[in-house]
Amino acid sequence: MTRKVILESPYGAKTPELIERNVRYARACVRDSLMRFEAPIASHLLYTQPGILKDEIGAERNMGISAGLAWLVVADATVLYVDLGISVGMGHGIEVAKKAGIPVEKRTLPVGIWK
Repeated sequence: MTRKVILESPYGAKTPELIERNVRYARACVRDSLMRFEAPIASHLLYTQPGILKDEIGAERNMGISAGLAWLVVADATVLYVDLGISVGMGHGIEVAKKAGIPVEKRTLPVGIWK
């Protein structure tokens, strides 16, 4: 059976270049998870697409975070990809997962895969 996981990686950043890097990294994380025969939800990639939510607007950012964490009721684990560190949003996701009794796993990727 495919494990359902909430995928956490950094998204927001101070420059468009760093956001682009974070998106490349998150896409590589989704691929890594899929190759492990998991069914990942990466809400930070989904909800920040053009025309959906704007991460730079606090209320919309919070809405996206809440929508992503709503998946905890069906998730088998929260998976953190930590090569770029743990962001504030990821920290919140860790806290919520732990309170819900959901396992939290840390992973890294080889640099060549996402740079």
